Amino acid sequence: MAGSQHFSQSQFTLKEVFLNVEDWGRFFLSKWKILVLAGIIGLVIGVLFSMFKKPVFHAETSFVLEEGEGGGIGQMSGLASLVGVNLGSLGSTSGLFQGDNIMELYRSDRMLGETLLSPFSDEQLLIDRFVEFEELDKKWGSKVDFSSLDFSKSREEFTITQDSVVKEVSRLIRENQLGVAKPDRKLSIIQVSIASKDEHFAKVFNQMLVDKVNTFYFETKTKKTGENLFILQGQADSVRAILDESIGAYASATDRVPNANPLLSSATIESKKRQIDVQATGAVYQEIVKNLEIAKVNHRNNSPLIQIIDSPRLPLKRSEIRLVKGMVLGAIITGLLVFFGLYFRRLYHKHVQES
Repeated sequence: MAGSQHFSQSQFTLKEVFLNVEDWGRFFLSKWKILVLAGIIGLVIGVLFSMFKKPVFHAETSFVLEEGEGGGIGQMSGLASLVGVNLGSLGSTSGLFQGDNIMELYRSDRMLGETLLSPFSDEQLLIDRFVEFEELDKKWGSKVDFSSLDFSKSREEFTITQDSVVKEVSRLIRENQLGVAKPDRKLSIIQVSIASKDEHFAKVFNQMLVDKVNTFYFETKTKKTGENLFILQGQADSVRAILDESIGAYASATDRVPNANPLLSSATIESKKRQIDVQATGAVYQEIVKNLEIAKVNHRNNSPLIQIIDSPRLPLKRSEIRLVKGMVLGAIITGLLVFFGLYFRRLYHKHVQES
């Protein structure tokens, strides 16, 4: 019986709920001056914020990435093996750059650093421009003397301070300004965006970064097949030179005995040796040319296709807090902060009084 009484006492009736809401309503109505004042202060803060907050410019590049058809060489190797050609060494490609790995290249310190050290104009590098409009010379003035740093020198001649600045600026861009994503995971379209307070910096940096990363990706993706192609081409040229020399030597040996006596075999020994050299070298050259042509096809198949769809053009898209929006947001945020402050303050006092 005592348990049921305790259970009933812990319940809230509908009347108590309405009385509680009415009590809180009277409390907040009594504080209307404070709430109105908070709204006015929020309006002023919103106006000041929208006036002094610089707009952010967005430079975006989208491109289609189609991976090379490296699998096609597997089908060719089966056919080539029937004629004695081994494509195992020609068909292997680097597995380091497949799928979404190009997106990670855009976030790497190397690519961002090389882009920052690229020219923004005839007199200024991109990193110098970034330091200028971000006012890093003032923010980091106690640690770094930017007036003594020359980023136009070769990277191998950089001091520890210069390398640290490049790395830190790269981190700031990667965390706050760079965006690399696929709008649709089912498609091969990649979008690279840079958000910056400097419109011209955003445009140039975006274009430089896309160009450097895509060039690096293309060269690395085709590096192994390109090296195989270069080696085979060198071998083909060397064997062809030997073949031409052997043909000349065979012709000279034949000319020395133009009408050899068929009863004297010793007179034709030299020409027969040269003939065997020509036949052997010709067979080797024929096999190398086969492999060379297959390597050329493989190299073309492994070359990724990178086609730019959209590139940044001035004026860039900008995002900013307009005056009316700033006033409304400022009033709402400040009003809510004061509202909850009053609410928790009263709860605290009621709790202290009851205890």
